[in-house]
Amino acid sequence: MPIKLLLESAIVLCIFFSAPISAESIHRTDIADASNGTESSIPASAEDISRNAAGIVLTYSEEEDLWQRIRAGYEIEDVQSPLTAKHENWYASRPDYVQRMVARSERYLHYIVEEVERRNMPSEIALLPMIESAFNPQAVSSSRAAGIWQFMPATGKHFGLQQDWWTDHRKNVTAATDAALDYLEKLHGMFGSWDLALAAYNAGEGTVSRAMEKNRKQGLPVDYQSLPLPDETRNYVPKLQAIKNIVTYPERYGIDLESIPNQPYFAKVTAPEQIDAELAAELAGIPFDEFAALNPEYNRPVLTAKGDSVHEILLPVEAAEVFQTNLAEYDQPLVSWKTYQAKRGEKLDAIARKFGITTAELRQVNSLPAVKSLKDSRTVLVPAPSGNAAPIADKNKFEIIAVAHQDKELNTKQVIRHTVAASETLYAIALRYGVTIKEIMAVNKLRNSALKIGQVLLIKRSGKKAIQKQAGKDIETIPV
Repeated sequence: MPIKLLLESAIVLCIFFSAPISAESIHRTDIADASNGTESSIPASAEDISRNAAGIVLTYSEEEDLWQRIRAGYEIEDVQSPLTAKHENWYASRPDYVQRMVARSERYLHYIVEEVERRNMPSEIALLPMIESAFNPQAVSSSRAAGIWQFMPATGKHFGLQQDWWTDHRKNVTAATDAALDYLEKLHGMFGSWDLALAAYNAGEGTVSRAMEKNRKQGLPVDYQSLPLPDETRNYVPKLQAIKNIVTYPERYGIDLESIPNQPYFAKVTAPEQIDAELAAELAGIPFDEFAALNPEYNRPVLTAKGDSVHEILLPVEAAEVFQTNLAEYDQPLVSWKTYQAKRGEKLDAIARKFGITTAELRQVNSLPAVKSLKDSRTVLVPAPSGNAAPIADKNKFEIIAVAHQDKELNTKQVIRHTVAASETLYAIALRYGVTIKEIMAVNKLRNSALKIGQVLLIKRSGKKAIQKQAGKDIETIPV
């Protein structure tokens, strides 16, 4: 073959495969035969497999970092806009904010990436909650959008996200993720490009359609950057581009991007039809803050399911079996609250005294306004009689069950020896002891986040609060 033809072929191949895919994060195991469309694939065992836009099968080892997996799946064309630099500077000047946002994301990001890949969507979509809510599942905007995907009430209902006095499934991590991806797929089908689909997700399809029609009538382009859109929507895609750039090249922005294991963080577990939220956390052997972060959709201290639907809750992978074991052995009432039909005009302090609860707690549990008496009759939650109430669980018992597989020979002031259990992740261990993944890796000279059952890790007590405990509580506003 002439040298010129060889060079031209090489250039074409380089252009075709020039998507920003990290060579160290993928393995090329399959290429479609262009002549007949047949494929030959030899996937490695115990690996997740997906296909990029060029049709190449990508295999992801569990030992790899989740960020590598996300970078390998980029498909949305980069946005060249001065607004991108504006948002890059905003994030780069707030490394603590980025650290907290990333810490929150560690609970949910693996699930989202799995769902995005399953639908053959660009992996940038998995980063969208960073600009929507900073991955705060309790985030509620001034316009009443809620959850990590920031669904408005009407849009949430349209996509099957139930909202009532007991629950708000816009905050349900798995249900809202599924609904958001459904919506984004629909918008991409309507507008034919991801930047316009993202604009419509932010402003609504009607706003984008009207802006496109206005430009058409004036003979103007109808691409995203040419449309007369609200300021927030014009900034929306550049903001996602800024996040994408920081995830891709964190060192350029002075960001220390904490490693996230390429492993599931949580598992779905069947729960009783009704159970106290605090009791569920105790039976799982996890802090209540951790339980609430995984199950933020519940508005009341009682978890309840409606009708014949299976009642599922999310728990850290390592806590799922613990919960089921403890629940099977628990022979006390599961609920310590009951409903009370309050009358119109009934005074809140009188109800509180009647059921042995403070007025402030009565208001908090039932989301009641700061008034002295009720304007309308309504159902409220009050403590159940002591004979029917769920007793305070024996926390020590459940903690022992939760760590029965661990070596408890430790010095609480200096070093802990932790024996790795089945399905346990480095992140979960770091959360448990209030240290960072990097600290554990440094002390134990680990090259990556992969762990083996029975492996002994040394944990240095730092006396610092876990990043996660802070991360679940602060809400910050990103400028337009």
